[in-house]
Amino acid sequence: MGRHTVLDAEGRKRLQGILQRWGTEQGNVIPILQELQEAFGYVPQEAVREVAQALQVPESRFFGVATFYAQFYFSPRGRHIITACSGTACHVKGSERLVAALMRELHIPEGQDTSSDGEFTVQKVNCVGACSIAPVVIIDKEVKGKVSLQGLLRELKKLKGAKGKDG
Repeated sequence: MGRHTVLDAEGRKRLQGILQRWGTEQGNVIPILQELQEAFGYVPQEAVREVAQALQVPESRFFGVATFYAQFYFSPRGRHIITACSGTACHVKGSERLVAALMRELHIPEGQDTSSDGEFTVQKVNCVGACSIAPVVIIDKEVKGKVSLQGLLRELKKLKGAKGKDG
C-alpha cells in the first residue's frame, strides 16, 4: 500500500487498550470515539474499522455518530488550532479576509485545513457568540476580539517563533 498507517505497533497497543477498557458493549460508541481521538489526535478510519469489527457493529454507525458531533475529526489536526468566526458580524468586519490571509501565510491549499508541517489547523465556525468584539479569532482556545490583519499576522509570527523554541 505504501501509505502511512496509525496502526503501527504503538497504535495497535493504544487501540487494544481502548477495546479492553470498553469491552464489546455496543452502546459505547461515543466514549470509544472520544478515546480514539484522544489517543491519535483524530479518529482514524482504520481504527474505526477495527473497533467496528471487534464490536460487530457496522462502521457506518461509528461514522454516523462521529459526523453528527462537531467534536470529532477524521484527519490529523495541527499543534495550533486557529478558529475563525464567520458569523454575520464577523463576516461583515472582514473575517473572510483574515482566513484567506492565514491560509496564504501558512501555505494551506484550497480544500484543506492543516499546514503540511502539521503545526497549524485553520477552521471556520458559524458563530462563537462574541459579536460585540467582531471579528473574532480563537487561537489555541484563547479568544482574540476586534482582530486586525496585522494583529493576526503578529500572533502567527509569535506561534511560529515558539515552534523554534519548543521543538
